[in-house]
Amino acid sequence: MSRWIRCASSTMSKFGVLDFASGIGGGKIRKSDVISAVKRSLKEQRKRPKPTALTCFYEYGWGESFHFANRFKGETFRESIKRHEHFVALQLGLKPGQKVLDVGCGIGGPLREIAQFSQASVTGLTNNEYQITRGEELNRVAGVDKTCNFVKGNFMEMPFSDNVFDAVYAIEATCHAPDAYGCYKEIFRVLKPGRCFAVYEWCMTDSFDPNNVEHQRIKANIETGDGIEDLRPVSQCLEALKQAGFEVIREKDVAKDSPVPWYSRMERNSLSPIEFRATPFGRFMARFVVSALERLRLAPEGSEKILDLFEKATKGLIEGGRREIFTPMYFILARKPDRISFARTCPGLDSDLCSRAFLSRQIL
Repeated sequence: MSRWIRCASSTMSKFGVLDFASGIGGGKIRKSDVISAVKRSLKEQRKRPKPTALTCFYEYGWGESFHFANRFKGETFRESIKRHEHFVALQLGLKPGQKVLDVGCGIGGPLREIAQFSQASVTGLTNNEYQITRGEELNRVAGVDKTCNFVKGNFMEMPFSDNVFDAVYAIEATCHAPDAYGCYKEIFRVLKPGRCFAVYEWCMTDSFDPNNVEHQRIKANIETGDGIEDLRPVSQCLEALKQAGFEVIREKDVAKDSPVPWYSRMERNSLSPIEFRATPFGRFMARFVVSALERLRLAPEGSEKILDLFEKATKGLIEGGRREIFTPMYFILARKPDRISFARTCPGLDSDLCSRAFLSRQIL
């Protein structure tokens, strides 16, 4: 039995599934954290589990960037993720030396990619100590630790002065804000006048029918599995931005008409290690190993229950994507007004950035 455990651990560690149990990757997760989180999640069903454990599971399934991307035919998943992040830098017109804020940065996958692509200095904001520890280690490996950093804080009450950032972006993070207006207002406050905010927002589309029982079930599965209080419609997000003081420059559901559906990676099996993790069989293997290790007390109690939440969310995401009632990537570019012209402050596709946009095809 011990030989099997060592073999399984060695194999699955290559995919990061055991980070939560062993503390690999710069952080140590206490069993008590997971136990209390799972009990709270199962009891209330709409509360977010302890983010430390969730972070490790996300990294196992998705890599360093915890988000989706539209995808072109012939493009790998990793390429689509990078292009998706480059697009943000291009739309913001980021330049070397600019001070940029990543709201809800996770372990900093987009932060590092955007920093390397644009040569801007990026600060990541997260309320999770483990994500900061893990992100700082990955920053050192990527060689951006001198220009990029992490700050612990709540994006509803940011620990920054007014008007300090040249640009702000959020990638599938602000959907966790209890109040969209309050979150956008804080972003507005820390952004310099005349500068821009770019966001990929999780939203219910216009095709969502709040009176349709099946639609309600899909929405609830996504919310419960991903720890979201209430998925907002697109119109509500746009209105909240305007109420916060922003001028909406452009908007589009990037998931719509994607040549390869954004949710396809979760549907099919693949021989690629990167693709494999999120597939049905990859999720089954993770559950099998985690279940065995939990029974042997080598993994924190409650870990399998967290995987149950992930599976519920995955099914909801796939169904929501197929029916086009949900999008994880409604793109919005908004500007904080001042008397400086838009052309100077939100240049969009800067020529120097375009010369490096080897993966950044136009989306809009």
